[in-house]
Amino acid sequence: MSRALQWIAIVVVAALAALPFLPGAVDAYYFSFLFFVFLYAIMAQSWNLVAGYGGQISLGSHAFFGLGAYTTAILWTGNYLWGSLYDSHPNIYYFDPVTMALGGLVAAIAAVIIGLPLLSKLRGDYFALGTLGFGEIVKVLFVNGGDFTGSAFGIVAPASSFDTLRPHYWVALALMVATALAIRALMRSRYGLALIAVRDDEMAASANGIDVLKVKVAAFAGSAFIAGVAGSLYTYYIFHVGPDSVFDLDWMLLPLMMTVVGGTGTLLGPILGALVMYAVFDLARIVVPDYHPVISGLTIILAMLFLPKGLTRLGTLQRLNPGRS
Repeated sequence: MSRALQWIAIVVVAALAALPFLPGAVDAYYFSFLFFVFLYAIMAQSWNLVAGYGGQISLGSHAFFGLGAYTTAILWTGNYLWGSLYDSHPNIYYFDPVTMALGGLVAAIAAVIIGLPLLSKLRGDYFALGTLGFGEIVKVLFVNGGDFTGSAFGIVAPASSFDTLRPHYWVALALMVATALAIRALMRSRYGLALIAVRDDEMAASANGIDVLKVKVAAFAGSAFIAGVAGSLYTYYIFHVGPDSVFDLDWMLLPLMMTVVGGTGTLLGPILGALVMYAVFDLARIVVPDYHPVISGLTIILAMLFLPKGLTRLGTLQRLNPGRS
């Protein structure tokens, strides 16, 4: 990343962080719009880590997002764990960083468990279909989870915790920035170089002493951790975690499309793609609600035809960000 782009990023992040202090900003439409842009950017970075940098097309992001969301909801409400504590202090786990980290950890553990057999045996489209199947299996398990998961209805957290959207906005912005910086540092490390080597040529990487399976599973688990934390954040926003909301395929498809449109294997691509594509999706939903899937689909087709390498490969952005990191 060039120095000019670094300074632009610092100024933009500082301006976004100060935005909630503007009069009336919290109640404006663009405030919630930006919150969802940040949330989708986190999910897009998650998918980009395993697919853009690792070369493994995963279609199971929604499973890890849902696992993070449910982990937070279960810990928050204390189902079968500490009901009396929850009854007396219902806000104790509201935006609790440990609970959010545990949401990511549960998703990462699930990724290791499923990733070891899939990544050791499957490649390409077969791995993608395997992760998609895993997502649907997890959804069915939670639908049939009884009182522990709330079955098909899900779990309701205490909405009395909500006072303003400011904490959601700041936490989402902080997580988006932290995720981007962590991935940037990771890709500059020896592990990042190994991951790119595996993506480009597995046989050559193995011949040079790289443990291919270990590298791929680690990327898959890291991607799942990010998605799980994003799911935890969403729980604090929606307060009602159900299978149809957090295991929805949109939590996999939209970040995938955002990353592709923005530019896979780049740091800025998922963020830029989330901003542009969510703006298109939301504008189409508001202006032409009956045809917004058509408008959104047409936008994606046009982007693939005229920007096959993503928005970050455009002339000006390419000069600002010549590398893939």
